[in-house]
Amino acid sequence: MTESTSPAPKSNKTPARPTLKAVRGTRDLLPDQTPLWNHVESTARALFARYGFGEIRTPIFESTELFARGVGEETDIVSKEMFTWEDRARAASEKAQSLTLRPESTAGVVRAYIEHQLGNTGNLQKLYYIGPQFRRERPQRGRYRQFWQIGAEVIGPQSSGSESPLRDAEILEMLASLLTELGIRDWRLELNSVGSAEDRVRYNAALREALAPIKHQMCEDNQRRAETNPLRVLDSKDEADQALINTLPKIADYLSPESKAHFDQVLAALDACGVPYHLNPRLVRGLDYYTRTTFEFTVTTGLGTQNALLGGGRYDGLSEMLGGPRAPGIGFAIGEDRLILTLQAQAEADNISTAAPKLDAYIAPLTPAQNPAALSLARELRAAGLTVEVGDGTFKLRKSFDIADTLARHIILLGEDEAATNILTVKTFASGEQTKVPRAKLAGALR
Repeated sequence: MTESTSPAPKSNKTPARPTLKAVRGTRDLLPDQTPLWNHVESTARALFARYGFGEIRTPIFESTELFARGVGEETDIVSKEMFTWEDRARAASEKAQSLTLRPESTAGVVRAYIEHQLGNTGNLQKLYYIGPQFRRERPQRGRYRQFWQIGAEVIGPQSSGSESPLRDAEILEMLASLLTELGIRDWRLELNSVGSAEDRVRYNAALREALAPIKHQMCEDNQRRAETNPLRVLDSKDEADQALINTLPKIADYLSPESKAHFDQVLAALDACGVPYHLNPRLVRGLDYYTRTTFEFTVTTGLGTQNALLGGGRYDGLSEMLGGPRAPGIGFAIGEDRLILTLQAQAEADNISTAAPKLDAYIAPLTPAQNPAALSLARELRAAGLTVEVGDGTFKLRKSFDIADTLARHIILLGEDEAATNILTVKTFASGEQTKVPRAKLAGALR
């Protein structure tokens, strides 16, 4: 006898949707992390203001052509890493436009300088920015596809002194001061000069000649660079090619007398300010617009082998490359993600917390009827500049104490007696002391 089987009953449950997560290479910065970020940014803003810098905010996307012309088509950023899309035309009279999320901000700042004719003032423009950048590179420690940079640019007509070696030294001295104020230890400034555009033509010719018999031994990327942009070979991180790269000519041997004099004056100014530095003849940076002074600050803590914290250099011809007037300039960009990692690693080594400080007070209404009075008291204390959280009268007293202990330095108990007499019960968690404080003196007591 064969058993009959009936189909399984259909489920009325809707299939669960997959949990949404942040896109790979991006991340959320949560409230327990952002205080350190805010500290870094507020310190930078205050220091930049002392040096006469003003903030500029440019769009996070620009015409793709801006980066192709400014950064350089043969750079890894433009050829491999940009987030680019075609913005389709909305009308027959319009043309589709290629747009790109900004992979760096210098080109956008110089575009704004040209577009708004800032050079017409005749004054030096000292501009800083803080904001996200975007590159499609392999996510790794301290490197994200959306990352934050703090940067600054000094640009202006030649008559404003924008080409002066003093501007280079001032930028470097300011960065040394910023890292010191933030508490970054053991930073190292590496310096080089890549010369003028004319110097680079001579040097590129020498590099091509030196690379010709050995380029076939190099990685595929460096073989391509040897043909299209030999200077980029020096910037290669391919370990297998380092021994060959070290045999190549040094750019210092191809600098004109003017370029050498400019660099010597930068070094003399740094010596006068007591800013230590190390000369690195292979430091060319990864962007095509750099001329003369180039630099990096590296650290020994928190970043591993890829230890560059920030970098920059002079770009005397960038404005002309973008169709603008002659406007020599110099700038830098700090990888804020990497700076934060360094500060966290140093704090951990020193057993120092980077968490946000506790609130001044937690108000615990003892019954729901005291909720309005609790909010009124919180408003009064906040207006006096104190940080305050308000509980709820439905909470049991033990729950209020537990929450308050994690959030605040003091707990204020607000029951019917306290509301009627304006004498508040305040407990300080650090000492365990519990006191009665008149409402008129409460703000001062909490401080």
